[in-house]
Amino acid sequence: QVQLVESGGGLVQAGGSLRLSCAASGRTFSSYRMGWFRQAPGKEREFVAAISLSGGNTYYADSVKGRFTISRDNAKNTVYLQMNSLKREDTAVYYCAATSRGSTWYPLLSSSYDYWGQGTQVTVSS
Repeated sequence: QVQLVESGGGLVQAGGSLRLSCAASGRTFSSYRMGWFRQAPGKEREFVAAISLSGGNTYYADSVKGRFTISRDNAKNTVYLQMNSLKREDTAVYYCAATSRGSTWYPLLSSSYDYWGQGTQVTVSS
């Protein structure tokens, strides 16, 4: 069991940057694979980024490659999403997700995740 709380969202101009944080409860954070998803108004939830247990492997949606960076600090029970060169189409509610799955973990699939935060709003203006 793990609880997730996102923070760091807000309003930013196109071309700017934001850093999202996801704080997790519990003493077994290092046993969870982590992901970031987002949902824009009128659209379905989509994959953004994911990271392996120790951070050695990362995965990104094509739309954010080269602009976003996912990282984790297991000592702080926190996963981050650094977002640079933000575009208006990045506007969405961003959700942090966690899963204890191992070999059955498919980073890009929302169904692979068991725990979700409440989300943080990111709004990019023109």
